[in-house]
Amino acid sequence: MLKVGLTGGIGAGKSEVSRLLVERGAVLIDADRIAREVVEPGTPGLAAVVDAFGREVLTPEGRLDRPRLGSIVFSDAEQLARLNALVHPLVGARSAELEAAAGPGSVVVHDVPLLTENGLAPLYDLVIVVDASPTTQLDRLVGKRGMTEEDARARMAAQATRDERRAIADIVIDNDGTQARLTEQVDAVWADLARRARAAR
Repeated sequence: MLKVGLTGGIGAGKSEVSRLLVERGAVLIDADRIAREVVEPGTPGLAAVVDAFGREVLTPEGRLDRPRLGSIVFSDAEQLARLNALVHPLVGARSAELEAAAGPGSVVVHDVPLLTENGLAPLYDLVIVVDASPTTQLDRLVGKRGMTEEDARARMAAQATRDERRAIADIVIDNDGTQARLTEQVDAVWADLARRARAAR
């Protein structure tokens, strides 16, 4: 098994890269998706978040109000650390279960948005960073996700810097260009990952 950490700044296109890798045969473990699952209504995770941040982070239906929680944590490093301390152990445990279920020759890609910030690079055989310029990130967040420029800049500022991400990368995928160029890079990366996974067996 080859364990790959995949990360990138918000709006860099990490989700698209993970989709392309899955098309080519990767087993994807999506930390964001697991992070949503562990705070579903009725879970111990949601109860812990409500204990820490109050009932105002719930929707009227009793689900986690992500925009509300985001507005609390993304502008306050201490609150963000508090949230991460609750959710990350739950995500880690579920990720380990999913990884254990993958076959011995698998390329297991862990899609981890805060891999750099949380010092998680040593957990993986190699780290792929999806990189885009801050201008590209901002354009995507405002244009495609409908964020205000202020909110987009705050989200970007709450993450590791571009240089910090690149410093932990074994492979950098540049996503400032076209879809065709991105696909071409992913094809080359996949060939390398598949070769490494075979060698690891």
